[in-house]
Amino acid sequence: MKNKKILITGLTGFVGSHLAEYCLNIPGTQIYGTVLSHHLGNELERIKNIKDKIVLLECNLTNRIAVQRILAKAQPDKIFHLAAQSFVPTSWQSPEDTLMNNIMAELNIFESVRELGLNPVIHIAGSSEEYGLARENEVPIKEENPLRPLSPYAVSKVAQDNLACQYYYSYGLKTVVTRAFNHEGPRRGEQFVTSDFAKQIAKIEKNKQEPVIFVGNLDAKRDYSDVRDIVDAYWLATEKCKFGEPYNICSGKNWTIKSVLDFLISKSTKKNIKAKQVPEKMRPSDVPILLGDCSKFKKATGWEPKIPFEKTLEDTLNYWRDNF
Repeated sequence: MKNKKILITGLTGFVGSHLAEYCLNIPGTQIYGTVLSHHLGNELERIKNIKDKIVLLECNLTNRIAVQRILAKAQPDKIFHLAAQSFVPTSWQSPEDTLMNNIMAELNIFESVRELGLNPVIHIAGSSEEYGLARENEVPIKEENPLRPLSPYAVSKVAQDNLACQYYYSYGLKTVVTRAFNHEGPRRGEQFVTSDFAKQIAKIEKNKQEPVIFVGNLDAKRDYSDVRDIVDAYWLATEKCKFGEPYNICSGKNWTIKSVLDFLISKSTKKNIKAKQVPEKMRPSDVPILLGDCSKFKKATGWEPKIPFEKTLEDTLNYWRDNF
């Protein structure tokens, strides 16, 4: 049996680095990953233990010619499209960049696959943010729920989702769309809330910050999973899910942002840590609750999350203790 060639866009990112590690444990896989040249410094730190086992390809995914070049070189059997502007607050500050990067990159992949005559399974990493304003009677959220995106980022993911379905029905591209709810773990970018809290606690423990954690909205409820469970789900999606359909991936359990903060504080070596809400960490609009139903995905794949979120939070805190 020939080696299976895997292309991961955004491989040096948070999820991409974990997915690369996962794929390397599958016999007979050859891993390629895209990276922007100006990210080669800091983001390589995430893959320092595996960089000699993968092939990195510099590519601006918004450049069609560049995308064609790397696809022609990799000739992938599977594409995991993870590269995106994925931070919701940044999408408020730069809506044009968010829409351009997230939509055009995917379009270039699809068109390049068609033009080169390739036939890979293409996984599109959607987001629970697509659901946006879910009403009380709609929770837990199923795939059929209306999409009411509340940020430019969420709008871009809805577009990616629809584009993937359109290219399956129009051209037969083997696209699989997942809508993962929040996922966290070691190596998470410090701008994301759980990682932000954990880093601030690590700074407090080293006496580099006063015992005050600066926070935004603590009332929002989120459905959290561990990134290591999520990448397992992504692989299964490309093996067992129907093309041209969306699938939720989630734990089916809610945590308020305040409960995440309280848990992390409880694991700190410092006592009497307080929280202070600051305007710069608040959003123009926020999704009050995201709680998912992933029975469709579980039925298709048999997937079950294995890592308790408490361990995810402890591992994230220990990561910042070791890397700050």
